[in-house]
Formats: sequence, C-alpha cells, structure tokens
Amino acid sequence: MNIVVIDTATEACSVAVQYQDKVIGQFSVCPQQQSVTILPMLAQVLDDAGLAKQDIQGIGFGHGPGSFTGVRIALGMTQGLALGLNVPVVGMSTLATLAQEAFTSQPTLTDVYSAIDARMNEVYFAHYQVQQGMAVLVGKECVIPPTEALSKLPENIHSQISDSHIALVGTGWEAYPELSQLVSSPINITLPNALYMLPLVAQQFTMGNGQAIEEVEPVYLRDTVTWKKLPGKE
Repeated sequence: MNIVVIDTATEACSVAVQYQDKVIGQFSVCPQQQSVTILPMLAQVLDDAGLAKQDIQGIGFGHGPGSFTGVRIALGMTQGLALGLNVPVVGMSTLATLAQEAFTSQPTLTDVYSAIDARMNEVYFAHYQVQQGMAVLVGKECVIPPTEALSKLPENIHSQISDSHIALVGTGWEAYPELSQLVSSPINITLPNALYMLPLVAQQFTMGNGQAIEEVEPVYLRDTVTWKKLPGKE
C-alpha cells in the first residue's frame, strides 16, 4: 500500500512515504515554521520516492497530543489530500510514535514511557509495551502533573533503565524538576518522527482501520484550558 504520513504536532515537522519497497522520510525541528515547511517537505519526499500524488492509497497523520496549532496544520493538510484523492486516513498518536522509535532503536526494551511537555505544569503521558516489534498502549494516554506521572513509574525504574529494559522518551522528562531527576543522560528521542509513525499507520491500514477523513478527529487530551485574563478583561 502506498502510504504518506505527516506530523506537525510538536516543534518538529516530518513526512514519511512507503512506496513499493521504499521507505523515505524527512525530519526537521522548526518551531512555528511547520505551516511553511510541510508542503515543500512533502513534495520532496514524494519526488525522492518516485510516488505521484494520484498513486497515494492512504494517509496517516499525527493526531496529537501536542500543540493545538501544530495538530491542526497536519489535519488540514490531510483533509485536503484525502478529499482530493478520495483515500482513507489513519490518525496516530504522537506518544505512540515516540515509543515506536525507541522500540525500533533498542531491541532489548520491554517498556517505554512517553511524556511530552504540555505546558501549564503538565505532561502528556503514556506507557507502552512492545508486541511483535510494535508499540502497544498500556492503560490510556492522559495529561497529568509531573508528580502524578512520577507515581505511574515502577519503583525500580533506575535499574531497568540501566539494563536497557525501560526507556523514557519525549520532551516532558527534562521539562520539570520532578521528572528530570530520573534522567542521567540527555533523552535521545524527544520529538515524534513520521518515519516511526509509518509502521503504526501501516498496521492500522492492514487491519482495515482506515477511516473517511470526515470521521477523523484530533486528540488534544486537555478538554478545557483556563486562561488567566488580563486586568480589566474579567
């Protein structure tokens, strides 16, 4: 299946393509530049793969959690492509994508804890285990304070990190003092990459879980946000 995957949910911007026996991707960290970066990046990756737009059979995108604006950029591009090409779509978790990269990079891992800085003294958090090389969610994704994320980790996590059985991924671990105490060296995998979202998306298409673009929704996790009003604007 010829698949294109797009992610702009965080400070990173990435695209990946699966075409015949080729898997090609591009990744760039470009805060607040995703809207001007993603189209040229997509065009370049399609060209590198030799894949014409009309031959795309499915599209995946990072549905969050992440930046509200970033998630909307990827969703908007996916809508335009899917409607024009009349192809199914799969939305995929950015937290799962981080875990998938870790499992792919370190075959000894059994568990990965993903945490993305959600601002407002919270992190987007999820726990994944590996099954047949794929990241599988344990429990549910959530947005929680750092102290609560800490309570969800095993007591012997330091030794399991040292033994390469557990990995921490995402920007959340180094963003708050409560969590940074767990980090003995810089986190290697901090931002989601469409190249590692691709196998998760392909799996969903293989299972028949592609959807019409009208059925796909972003995942913000945070349902309500309390904004501090300016003086005189209450």
